[in-house]
Amino acid sequence: MMNISNSIQQGRFLVNTSFLRGVCKLACVRSLPQNQNQRIRRGFSKNMAWSMERCDLGLDVKTGVVHPATDAYAAEAVETLKAGKVIAVPTDTLYGFACDACSLEAVNRIYEIKGRKHTSPLAICVGDVSDINRFALTDHLPHGLLDSLLPGPVTVVLSRGESSALERSLNPGFDSIGVRVPDCNFIRLIARGSGTALALTSANLSGQPSSVCIKDFEKLWEHCASVYDGGLLPSGRAGSTVVDLSTPYKYKILRPGSAKEETVAILEKHAFVEEV
Repeated sequence: MMNISNSIQQGRFLVNTSFLRGVCKLACVRSLPQNQNQRIRRGFSKNMAWSMERCDLGLDVKTGVVHPATDAYAAEAVETLKAGKVIAVPTDTLYGFACDACSLEAVNRIYEIKGRKHTSPLAICVGDVSDINRFALTDHLPHGLLDSLLPGPVTVVLSRGESSALERSLNPGFDSIGVRVPDCNFIRLIARGSGTALALTSANLSGQPSSVCIKDFEKLWEHCASVYDGGLLPSGRAGSTVVDLSTPYKYKILRPGSAKEETVAILEKHAFVEEV
């Protein structure tokens, strides 16, 4: 999932002084579920809609790089991704680096920025739960399970299968793929607009604390085409709960993350048992 090289290419971006300094109050608005009657994810106790938060940057913001994570900038972000570039975006858990999952150059760029080894696979992000079966096998899952878990702070690991639309160059040697549908309107708009899956990983150097505010990864801004500021994220640094659902009616928690208890409760409600 990351480039073995720890060297990071240098880049410069234009500066626009019109951006507000020091404070960001942008929110990532929760999108409405497509069918509320089918959802049981009310087990997720915390409200994933974000209140307006202050993120005191304490520095001059380079608006050639930094933009607000609002609907008005979604189309621009989509074009940047289609051009094979890397952007930084808020999710419902942490800030992440994202790119077109089918662009080998862009995927390699993420590894370079993070200084991570390619042996660590990248997850993907899609705009809607209904998109998942384009990239991974879902036929073995009971009806309504994915709609109960997602959108939300959960990464589901599924088998890719032979019909996956993903390029084999993404995570070579891995037969499974982690899939996210964050409860965050901005990144979902981008994923929908791209028409494909986004490779997604936390916006930080490998081994360093995860980012809940853009200032946390300020030194990496210059290596992104754009950084989209959604303010201070309230979920802490635990990240999403990662659960392997590749085996019928069995689950394995690969990372507890921020929603383990809620995830397990939903899985057990669907008659899943923990894989030993």
